[in-house]
Amino acid sequence: MTQVLTITQLGNPILQQKAAAIDNLLDADCQNLIDSLITTVQAAHGVGIAAPQVARSLRLFIVASHPNPRYPDAPMMPPTAVINPRILRVSEEMVKGWEGCLSVPNLRGFVPRHQWIEVAYCDRNGREIRQVFRDFVARIFQHEYDHLEGILFLDRLASPADLYSEEEYQKISNIAEYKR
Repeated sequence: MTQVLTITQLGNPILQQKAAAIDNLLDADCQNLIDSLITTVQAAHGVGIAAPQVARSLRLFIVASHPNPRYPDAPMMPPTAVINPRILRVSEEMVKGWEGCLSVPNLRGFVPRHQWIEVAYCDRNGREIRQVFRDFVARIFQHEYDHLEGILFLDRLASPADLYSEEEYQKISNIAEYKR
């Protein structure tokens, strides 16, 4: 049954653990978890969520980029289940961009990430997908992949000065929007 799940918060040790591979992704429990993750990320106005964020240490996340109150400029794409992902290649070019996290409320970080990544993963039907993601969607993928490795965006900050409260982020975000 699809439901909105409780999001695990900063300090919970599951967020620092490496997640286990999923052996039977066609299992009803796995399929229900995928549906509940999609429902949860939509309810939270997120653009991605990983299984460890709902206290399930499994190599599964959802990429669900769409414009919303937290990311008004996000590109539109359908919610996509990513199971047992691998990052195959990455760009040498790193780009800093703003990130938040449903497990780290009220904070935003200016995080360096690879501009593009080539990945392989299984979709919810068991098909292997190879894909290249760029820019914001590559950022989402890398952020969610980090959750499977027990890494938070806070661990990726180049400097403590790159961490902002949501309130301060909104102030500078509105200034940037105004200057466009």
